[in-house]
Amino acid sequence: MAGPLLTASVVLAALVLTLLAPRLLPRWEALRRLPGPALLLWQSVGVSGVACALLAAPVAVRTTGLAQPLLLGLALALSVLMLARLLLSGHRVGTDLRRRRAKHRQLIDLVGGRLHGATAQVATQVARPPGVSVIAEGNPTAYCLPGRQRRIVLTQAALDRLDAPQLRAVLAHEQGHLDARHDLLLELFTVMHEAVPPPLRVQAAMGEVHLLTEALADRIAEQRTGHTELARALVAMAGTGSTEVTTRIRLLARPPAALAARAAVTVLALLVLALPCAVAVLAWL
Repeated sequence: MAGPLLTASVVLAALVLTLLAPRLLPRWEALRRLPGPALLLWQSVGVSGVACALLAAPVAVRTTGLAQPLLLGLALALSVLMLARLLLSGHRVGTDLRRRRAKHRQLIDLVGGRLHGATAQVATQVARPPGVSVIAEGNPTAYCLPGRQRRIVLTQAALDRLDAPQLRAVLAHEQGHLDARHDLLLELFTVMHEAVPPPLRVQAAMGEVHLLTEALADRIAEQRTGHTELARALVAMAGTGSTEVTTRIRLLARPPAALAARAAVTVLALLVLALPCAVAVLAWL
């Protein structure tokens, strides 16, 4: 009886972590005040859900064999489907992402300029080599291009709108993304998100992860340049009303979450991450 129960448990855990948790976590808005531990929790949920799905078949074969054909068939179907979709999603997302970044980088090299004068001095205080590129066209925008030839890109409209402290805050925010390698984090989430069949995906989950990465970069920039400068920069860059920017400004206005809350979410993330490990150990004992 222990074998079928363990198999059913790992199948249920996979379904809960991949289908239910992404619908519930975005509603836990208190996590936005501690974006670092919150992103760790999101990663733990995603990785553990995938791991449980992949473990379902081996656990079923190990613990039930042919004694429970329906349960064995369900576990096999879940593991095979997850493995196939995960490999396809990883190849497609990784290939497309790197191709688009390479084209974008080539375009910036062709049309982008460099900062000069006082603005260049501001950039050197924040951005690491290869520095900042400026494009003439477009709305007030700032973003980063990660990779071996990483850089920060600004539009001229952004430079016209920002004063020196605000520019320093914007550059610190983008440098925070680069230093923390948020591109790899978002790529991981995208691969796991697209590994789920389209009718079952939760777009709110990807939106929440993006918001948390922005909130974490805001915290990094706030530490490097100050709260007021960053808030003013967000308002200046937002232009027309933006729900995400409004949320980020509200988060900046609140004090960081208490150490106890950060520790509790971190422990929860570690417990979730330990779940597939515990299942594997129990199956092979």
